[in-house]
Amino acid sequence: MQVPLIQLQCGVNSYDWGKVGKESAAAKFAAATETSKFSIENEKPYAELWMGTHPSLPSKDVETQRTLLDLVQDNKALMSTQISDKFDEKLPFLFKVLSIRKALSIQAHPNKKLAEQLHAKDPKNYPDDNHKPEMTIAVTPFDGLCGFRPLKEISHFLSTVPALRNLVGDEAAKEFEASTSGRETSTSAEDTQRNKKALQSAFSALMTKDKSTVAAAAKELISSAEQDGEKFAGGGGPSNGGKELADLVIRLNSQFEGDVGLFVLFFLNYVKLEIGEAMFLKADDIHAYLSGDIIECMASSDNVVRAGFTPKFQDLPTLTSMLTYSYAPISEQKMNPVDYPYVTLNRTAYSSSSSAILYDPPIEEFSVVKTELNGEKAKATFEAIEGPSVIICTSGSGTISVGPKSKNVKAGYVFFVGATAECVLESDSESFTTFKAFCELSGKETANGAS
Repeated sequence: MQVPLIQLQCGVNSYDWGKVGKESAAAKFAAATETSKFSIENEKPYAELWMGTHPSLPSKDVETQRTLLDLVQDNKALMSTQISDKFDEKLPFLFKVLSIRKALSIQAHPNKKLAEQLHAKDPKNYPDDNHKPEMTIAVTPFDGLCGFRPLKEISHFLSTVPALRNLVGDEAAKEFEASTSGRETSTSAEDTQRNKKALQSAFSALMTKDKSTVAAAAKELISSAEQDGEKFAGGGGPSNGGKELADLVIRLNSQFEGDVGLFVLFFLNYVKLEIGEAMFLKADDIHAYLSGDIIECMASSDNVVRAGFTPKFQDLPTLTSMLTYSYAPISEQKMNPVDYPYVTLNRTAYSSSSSAILYDPPIEEFSVVKTELNGEKAKATFEAIEGPSVIICTSGSGTISVGPKSKNVKAGYVFFVGATAECVLESDSESFTTFKAFCELSGKETANGAS
């Protein structure tokens, strides 16, 4: 039987929000594989490197040029029969590197049931029938808008940002304040439902305003941001200072002048991730990534419902009706990685403070391990698991071995490792960093909460 270690050639997408030329990690990684015919154009934006079996940009075996999808469908043992049968003979996850120069669209990804409905109704704009919960790990400092703010913060901004209140409408703002006042942090099911309904009503009031009205309000907002500095938005909320928000509004307006997204940011958490920090977004959670290089892992889907910061197709009715309207501080969306228990580090790795850290979201499609091997000969031996893995090197160099087969690794190299295969990574540089996405079903929940 073939040793289940396959070097992959992965494609990169060019979207307007991507970093340009060799500034893009996604582009540099795509160009690293020697068999790739891809060459970086200095003036072109490169946004996403895709690693997986999704038909929009499938990865290929470097040696045979067969797609990974062909290989796993020909041989169920590569993913395990259980995973192959459960996920229709496709890799359960899509692994990506994103290089973000300017804001992505304000968006959410549909749950499984809604994805099936949208795909059946509009396959052009919703190309598959799968859900898309996703996890983001910062490779460089990152910022974004993720999930609705605590309700008290939203009320604060409605009362301290006149352009926002005027756009939402004074009556709608008063209804929101009256409905949530005194109940903002209540945990009772009745109050939570009432709060979510009030939030949906206020947010929908904002999102349904016509473009000319939004553009006029944006001029007022920008003027205030430029003049008020630290005093902008009542000095900010507990999560963000006034100057920080003013700078953010000005920056985003330079990218999407007069866009409704300038006002959406007062409803959403503004989050900054340092290198290695991560967050998880369930299906139906609203977000917009703003800048940075990230590793992203998601269920294998390309469905996006957009509404702001984009020239692409926007679907406001679907977005405002599909969202969970869950509200919480960003600390509740940040993940708490732990040491990965199924790896053995050799003495060199231990003495150099090498690590293997697990990011484990509450879904069954994927988990990710970040491994940092510090110093030559530092080695990590991963126990065999009952599922497939995809591994990318983001810095340094070394080797990857499965059984008797060993391959050289450097930044941008991507490998598929089949189920039930022990995998060994060894550094031949001062710092060798890899990310491994994998699927193992044992006892994990689905994104919809069913085990």
